[in-house]
Amino acid sequence: MNRLKLQWTRGDWAGYFGLMTNNLTNLLTMMGLLIFVVGIPTEIVYGRIAPAFGLAVMTAAICYTWFGIQMAKHTGRSDVTALPSGPSAPSIFTVTFLVLMPVYQTTGDAEFAIQIGLVWCFVEALILIGGSFLGESIRRMIPRTVLLSCLSGLGLLLLAMNPMLQAFEAPTVSFIVLLLIFINWFGKKPIFARIPTGLLLLIAGAALAWISGLQSPEAIKASIASFGFHPPTIQISSFMDGLPHALPYLASAVPLGLANYIFDLENIESAHAAGDEYNTRNVMLTNGLASILGCLMGNPFPVTVYVGHAGWKQMGARIGYTLASGVTMFIVPLFGLGAFMLSIIPMTAIVPILVFIGVVTANQVVRETPKAEVPVIFICLFPWIANWALTMMKSVLSAAGTSASEIGTDVLHSKGVYWDGLVHLGSGAPLASMLWGCIAIFAIMNKPLRGAIAAACGAFLALLGIIHAPALGLAQGTSMLFVIAYLMMAAMLVVKHFLDSRETAVTQPADKTA
Repeated sequence: MNRLKLQWTRGDWAGYFGLMTNNLTNLLTMMGLLIFVVGIPTEIVYGRIAPAFGLAVMTAAICYTWFGIQMAKHTGRSDVTALPSGPSAPSIFTVTFLVLMPVYQTTGDAEFAIQIGLVWCFVEALILIGGSFLGESIRRMIPRTVLLSCLSGLGLLLLAMNPMLQAFEAPTVSFIVLLLIFINWFGKKPIFARIPTGLLLLIAGAALAWISGLQSPEAIKASIASFGFHPPTIQISSFMDGLPHALPYLASAVPLGLANYIFDLENIESAHAAGDEYNTRNVMLTNGLASILGCLMGNPFPVTVYVGHAGWKQMGARIGYTLASGVTMFIVPLFGLGAFMLSIIPMTAIVPILVFIGVVTANQVVRETPKAEVPVIFICLFPWIANWALTMMKSVLSAAGTSASEIGTDVLHSKGVYWDGLVHLGSGAPLASMLWGCIAIFAIMNKPLRGAIAAACGAFLALLGIIHAPALGLAQGTSMLFVIAYLMMAAMLVVKHFLDSRETAVTQPADKTA
């Protein structure tokens, strides 16, 4: 315990406020979607799902803290940063809209919908556990530039882009917070240096929000209604009841499980690049087992290594921040404090911190990438950009009560919206980003056989509908076009390999003769 106290630094305050508020946002988003969009009763969300959600995040955080302590002990370093723990944000939306909502709308049975969600989460966890035995090998096979470039896309588009948009909706609050970030975390001479920057950001943002009239006492009064004591309870019987009926709803579990697997690989590689070399298998086993624990306690959302290790480290966070955040994530739903906290501290004060993490995550790949491999960074960004734009377009069309099929893709195309291209490029972005990064880097570094293998993997993933398709399915829709295209790339790279071999064979005898 004394050793743990020694790990707490001023930077841990900044890391704690940033990670905790980000996770809290995910928690409140999850509860809001389940209650107000799906229609799950509040007693199930507040009394069962949210506490188990917090327990799973805290369990992973405790393990990450232990890994950090052991690394500090074995290396003698005082600058070790623990991995950040959190929920898989994409899974929150996927489980909600692809599993819980359709089941609940079809059956009208909230308990049955949750049962199916628990099985879905269990399958996700099994993918992480099974993949943990291959993770270290895969991480070594895929070039660091590719892993970090994929992570930069995730950081910029999924973590930072929407917060930046939110910041520009309340400039009188967020601009000052952003400026403080530029001065204190990016700059060389911080202002108000005696105050931990994370705390300074929240104080400044909250004060400006209240002065600007963006926060109101009525919100505090309304949030008090959510207070209560909600301990997590064992839900094994609920999980078992869902097993016989879950198969039709598990199609999305496999591709998203693979995506979460890649997220973990990328975040672990980010930690390695920052100097904290955690064991891939241990981390992935932790995520899988923590997700299973949450599942058996009633939470259908898996746990992952949260994005931004390099950012938390640059803040000065060490080991204590992730444990403190995990414990907070357990206490908040345990006592129903989430809405109360956000009624005091506005999102406009929090979102600039997420922008910082996204920027630092993207900046890490720039620092670590050799000059010849820089184009790979931008190649990896395209699927993420398309994924973000596709999500925004779908939300806009849904809000307008229509869809792309009703409007017609020809009409959208005439207005410069390449809908089919967005769907193909943005679907399966985590895997597509990594795949194209591998093809690009092996082509650039003249390793054509490895590039051919990557292209062949692309053909296989496209055949199953895991990438470039809106839904999983064997050879559906235009999938075969992408299968053929990837196989053509693989063939061309194989030809390149034989041409190079032939040229080498011709050159070597000439050298010997000379």
